Amino acid sequence: MIDLAATFAYQKYVVWRSLLEEPNLTLYYKYACKRAESGTMDLADSQVPGTPSTGKDFIMDGLLADFLPSVEHACGLRLFPTYSYFRVYQRGDLLAKHKDRPACEISVTLCLGYQGPQPWPIWIDGPGGASATELAPGDAMVYRGVECAHWRESFDGDHQAQVFLHYVDQAGPYADWKFDKRENLTIIGRQLPR
Repeated sequence: MIDLAATFAYQKYVVWRSLLEEPNLTLYYKYACKRAESGTMDLADSQVPGTPSTGKDFIMDGLLADFLPSVEHACGLRLFPTYSYFRVYQRGDLLAKHKDRPACEISVTLCLGYQGPQPWPIWIDGPGGASATELAPGDAMVYRGVECAHWRESFDGDHQAQVFLHYVDQAGPYADWKFDKRENLTIIGRQLPR
């Protein structure tokens, strides 16, 4: 079995297959698609204009909190959650090469599901150069979003639901971005400690 934390330390990203499994995978995928179909998501995303997207959603923030221990395991760090964000990409969408803002020091991109001919690769520029990784539904990439540029080329499928979970190192330079500088994460029935 791959040592996730050692791989992460070396290449600044690691792929985690089947991070989210059934039946939860289908529930989150259907939720994202229903939100997109209902018109309750923003279409003014500056990175992918016209694509349904939203952040700080209480359902996805629940996923952010639930995966905190797993992400800490994968990167070998104690983390604070900052925020969640999700998009339902459409045919022809692309994601320009970029690095993330401080609240995204440690990021997870998790494929919830798609309709298309094959998985849509995400590109990342790590210490070993640029490489592409295909993420099947439930697969995730944990990466240093502030340090590693990442992007996607034009999407040739019908749609793809993707959730992004963002964290900061508790002992790192961006620790003050805890909860994305909100007072707390409010999740159905519970709150994370301050």
